[in-house]
Amino acid sequence: MARDDLAKRLSTEALTGSWLSARTAIEPRLIDAMRRDGELIGVRPPGAWEHYYPLWQFDENWRPLPAVKRIKQEARERGLDDNRLYEVLSARLGLGGEERLASVLRSGRVDRVLTAIRSARP
Repeated sequence: MARDDLAKRLSTEALTGSWLSARTAIEPRLIDAMRRDGELIGVRPPGAWEHYYPLWQFDENWRPLPAVKRIKQEARERGLDDNRLYEVLSARLGLGGEERLASVLRSGRVDRVLTAIRSARP
């Protein structure tokens, strides 16, 4: 994903750590700790100083989806960093489809997401 395309997508699909902190009333350092512990996917575009957190990884009460930790663990085992994991989860399914793997995650089909992660290249 090109740098400009990544920044554009994140500006509409994610919150910065500081905005997420304001939205959830969780301190920024705790959000960062959650990212490091595998509870959140945090994307850091080249040249950025802050991580962006895709909105699709949260439930309606701003809690991380339980499957995120499992998905991040699988991604780490496969050598995928959070930026690459974001690319995989944001990719469209099929040649002409509009559905993205992130929507599969939100619908609870975690096994399908894990299969896609296992086949992704770092």
